[in-house]
Amino acid sequence: MPELTRFAPSPTGWLHLGHAYAALFAHEQAARGRFLIRLEDIDGTRARTEYEEAIFEDLAWLGLNWETPVRRQSDHFDDYRAALAKLEALDVLYPCFCTRREIQDEIARAGNAPQGPDGPLYPGICRNRSAAERAERIAAGETYALRLDVAKGTKLVCSELFWTDRGRGRFKAQPAVFGDVVLARKDTPASYHLAVVVDDALQGITLVTRGEDLLEATHLHRLLQELLVLPVPEWHHHRLITDETGKRLAKRDDARSLRSLRAARWTPERVRKALL
Repeated sequence: MPELTRFAPSPTGWLHLGHAYAALFAHEQAARGRFLIRLEDIDGTRARTEYEEAIFEDLAWLGLNWETPVRRQSDHFDDYRAALAKLEALDVLYPCFCTRREIQDEIARAGNAPQGPDGPLYPGICRNRSAAERAERIAAGETYALRLDVAKGTKLVCSELFWTDRGRGRFKAQPAVFGDVVLARKDTPASYHLAVVVDDALQGITLVTRGEDLLEATHLHRLLQELLVLPVPEWHHHRLITDETGKRLAKRDDARSLRSLRAARWTPERVRKALL
């Protein structure tokens, strides 16, 4: 069956060599199938038109081609709201009114807090608040986020979940690895975790290619797919491109941006040779 893959950058900075590798990797996997570009532009405070235009320009310069129209997450907030409504109907979401400082203080008081891939897990301060208290605080206009009750969601599934990475084999999903993650905020109807799961399903992605730093996130994504009754793709988490010190490349490292390399008269062939 022909593959359908995607490269999903955020237009919040210039693409660098790490992005080039990710795009080339996904494009190669779909060599005899279909390849899509998706713009993950939910962060309206950082996404900029010039970065979006540069993404298309850089990828075309690399020799890639993709189907149009390109999906922009900011055009599809209703899709994420619909997914949230399904999760709310399952009673696996709860409002969290905690500030970052309150969470940090609670973690400090707890001492040896459970750790996840991104640091200490959310300590569950708002998980057991009563429905009356939640409704009262929301009615009062308090700012809140919607968190996934991972334990409740896992129990609701009632069966073990698995997923396959083509480079690493079969995994048993451990959704609790990130704790009760935020799936939406008052001003943004989706976090990365919710949006990527919904997008991949709606676009019919059969193979999700992305950096190995997101491998752990797949445990959580399998739970969301099961709760939302979405199809399950395969994954292939590829290596990360690092600098000479072994540090992962970041958008602030302009010296390795494709824009800067083009200005220094690099060719697409030289980029490919440096990466592949």
